[in-house]
Amino acid sequence: MKASPYQYFRNYFSFYKFVFLIFTLQSFNCQSQQNMITPPYLQKGDTVAILATARKNIDDNLKPTIDLLHSWGLEAVVGSTIGLDFNQLAGTDEQRAADFQKQLDNPNIKAIWCVRGGYGTVRMIDLLDFTKFKQHPKWIVGFSDVTVLHNHLNTMGYKSIHGIMPVTVPRATPAAISSMKSALFGEPISYAVGPDKMNRFGTATGELVGGNLSILYSLLGSPSAIDCKDKILFIEDLDEYLYHIDRMMMNLRRNGCIENLKGIVVGGMTKMKDNEVPWGKNAVEIVDDVTKKYNIPVIFNFPAGHIQDNRALIMGSTVTIDVNVSGSTVTFQK
Repeated sequence: MKASPYQYFRNYFSFYKFVFLIFTLQSFNCQSQQNMITPPYLQKGDTVAILATARKNIDDNLKPTIDLLHSWGLEAVVGSTIGLDFNQLAGTDEQRAADFQKQLDNPNIKAIWCVRGGYGTVRMIDLLDFTKFKQHPKWIVGFSDVTVLHNHLNTMGYKSIHGIMPVTVPRATPAAISSMKSALFGEPISYAVGPDKMNRFGTATGELVGGNLSILYSLLGSPSAIDCKDKILFIEDLDEYLYHIDRMMMNLRRNGCIENLKGIVVGGMTKMKDNEVPWGKNAVEIVDDVTKKYNIPVIFNFPAGHIQDNRALIMGSTVTIDVNVSGSTVTFQK
């Protein structure tokens, strides 16, 4: 039976109403992914908590870090996990989670600076409640195993700081220390790096995600795994076998993380190991091999990671990378 003009109009209207709804939802989803929440930048007089989420740190001297914070006009609180000894870890999972939760819930603590990496953060991440953190966001700071927190916070829509930790402060370069202060206090951040023969030229703008490659690999398939689509991925690693670097990069690619990127920043790939029968490529060459078929800019040997010149990166921030024959730049938008 032929539809009446009224039915035709109603169907026509319903179709375009449906299209409008889908467009609106997609636009909202896109905006929600882009609008990462920035915790309040620090001001003189603010307090920073120092604690452990992973490996124990009994013999570490925190005085250089506390003196550094004081020189910036900040106060320091040392968490209960500093000095705890539970095999390799700084206390049990419950002790580390309780210490972190205490500082997470305290509105007077404006930043939590993880004392060191190692392993163990993933064992406590599911014990944490971020309800009060959402009411009073604060900066979570560190690198290496702290990548678990960076990635988890990214899935929640919050920025965090990848950079030096108290155990690395004594041997960090002045540039690394200065960059941490800039990140915490909300000062403009832009890095210029010299040319590298492995660099792939181009310009891209996107949200910076990533961290330690081994941790990124280990989080795949978990609630803390990041969305790489249209992002700029930062990776670094330490003390891994070369074949395992290849395995991790291939796994990222098979999970769709590489093909959807806008760009890649490769930091320190430090103290890599090889088998008696060589793998045949170094870590940088492996990354290049896995990513070369994608037409995106790539910066190699960027000063961040398990190196003395470990520059601060605001994870979740929008950055623009420019790679050309003269070198490369990474510029953060506030």
